[in-house]
Amino acid sequence: MTIELYDLAGAEDERRFSPNCWRVTLALAHKGLDCRRIPWRFTEKQAIAFSGQGAVPVLVDEGEVVADSWRIALHLDRKYRREPLISGEHARGAIFALKNWLERAVHPAVLKVIVLDLYSHLHEKDKAYFRESREKRFGMTLEAFAAGESAAIVALRQALDPVRPVLSEQRFLGGAAPSFADYLLFGPFQWARVMSPKRLLDPEDPIFAWRERMLDLHGGLARAALGYPVWA
Repeated sequence: MTIELYDLAGAEDERRFSPNCWRVTLALAHKGLDCRRIPWRFTEKQAIAFSGQGAVPVLVDEGEVVADSWRIALHLDRKYRREPLISGEHARGAIFALKNWLERAVHPAVLKVIVLDLYSHLHEKDKAYFRESREKRFGMTLEAFAAGESAAIVALRQALDPVRPVLSEQRFLGGAAPSFADYLLFGPFQWARVMSPKRLLDPEDPIFAWRERMLDLHGGLARAALGYPVWA
């Protein structure tokens, strides 16, 4: 039975932009597992009602439904032992901490830079929902939230300081080869690449070289995705 992944899409079915869904897409490729990626939009809640969730990713694996990227990664490691995503209890705790830091520090910093480009690439039926829900969250308009782009890029680069020394010493957060830690960090960069032409990194930044390696993984899966060229 084919694994199915409900995956957030923009105006075009091929524009898959969720950082959390990209974590799972790359985790499946890491395991050598084929899947059918089903395009889903914010307003299509009924399509995933069977999962008890209102957001993606949602994975359906031989009838088993798993939601949330972290739970999906744990499920994949339990069921498919080859090429582990997370090796051992110590790694599990550290990578879970990384996930929470990224979602609190890096994802918001990326969103501030790309939010208006992201909005422009949404399907028309999602735009009103996105604007209303995000403006309620931000306490201001999308345009006000996006103000000060140059400062926002500086703030993003500063937010990434904790991983920069690691990637100066080794090819991946996971060492010589990628792990789920790398897929977690890569998610927001692919989110930006798919939805925005903004240049997030200095070419001399070790994170830039790491991002290039990530784009080339698994036969260039992420690089081949619909989006913008990566300059810096």
